[in-house]
Amino acid sequence: MNSKVKKRVKKIIICLMAVLIVFGVYAAYVFKTYYRLSDKLTLEVKRNGENAYFDEDFSVVSGRAYSVMTYNIGFGAYQKDYSFFMDGGKSSWAKDEESVMAAVSAMGEIVNTVAPDFVLLQEVDIDGTRSYHVDELELINQFIKGYYYDFAQDYDSPFLFFPPWQPHGANKSGIVTYSRAEITDTMRRSLPISESFSKLVDLDRCYSISRIPAENGKQLCIYNVHTSAYGGSDEIRQAQLSMLYEDMQADYGKGNYVICGGDFNHNLKEGAQENAPEWAYPFPRESLPKGFRMAIDGIRPPSDVSHNTCRSAQTPYDEATTYTVTLDGFIVSENVHVNYYQHMDWGYEFSDHDPVFMQFILE
Repeated sequence: MNSKVKKRVKKIIICLMAVLIVFGVYAAYVFKTYYRLSDKLTLEVKRNGENAYFDEDFSVVSGRAYSVMTYNIGFGAYQKDYSFFMDGGKSSWAKDEESVMAAVSAMGEIVNTVAPDFVLLQEVDIDGTRSYHVDELELINQFIKGYYYDFAQDYDSPFLFFPPWQPHGANKSGIVTYSRAEITDTMRRSLPISESFSKLVDLDRCYSISRIPAENGKQLCIYNVHTSAYGGSDEIRQAQLSMLYEDMQADYGKGNYVICGGDFNHNLKEGAQENAPEWAYPFPRESLPKGFRMAIDGIRPPSDVSHNTCRSAQTPYDEATTYTVTLDGFIVSENVHVNYYQHMDWGYEFSDHDPVFMQFILE
């Protein structure tokens, strides 16, 4: 082997070693900085200004109609032309800072216009590479005025260098619960997640419990949940629902009212869908504990639920070809009567999810 070839081989070996060292250092950084929040954390309750529409003495009583909305805002990225890399699409970040602010503002305006008594939001970034470090909670609070609210973090990733063409970066995100009535007791519960490598790309899954006193001495217990999508398995799904049910049963067993809403990452409509992707796993209704039901079931008169609440983000949205499914909705205890239930059709204009609206009466 002549000297030129030897030098070339040496350079290749040095380059390979450098790549391995860089990869090793980065892998060590990711695993060292990965963490999960402790279970059973008390959440801070804040008040978001005043609202002339709302009565300061707003209270929760039986026999009166109230409304609640759940909306996964997709960190302000998922306009109709957006596709997400983890769904097989192209993008990892939102288009730009302006589009994030426009989408979040539009969704805030939707909530403000509907003016429900309670609001459950998911995928609200407070500091993220993918959302250009827009504090979406602060922004949306400019539209949703006069509510008490609590924020539960469910994502705080180290800087992720994938996909290589647009690294997902470091992101901090969570779920937010708003209430016109004062929230007096809160808790964040850490859901079971996969312990494999997939945990680095999944969220720090959790649900929050916001308890509001009713005039009859009971409590309205509002659960805000966002269960696993990527890296999910039958075992993880069952463990997450079992944990959720245990807390819900405990609240209901005390005579309280329970409403659980959010993004369940399960198909909430009854009946199998043709050509459904793996992530559109049917919700196991048989697992619901005694005293609970899916709010979408058995509504009389029937409400408008023909529109599905979530679209596939594998490609930009096309009404004729894009797969859609209902992942968002509510579970209620038997002492909560559902008056009206609607899948609001915004054509996935601002998120890959559309909101769900419910009117209910505490019996």
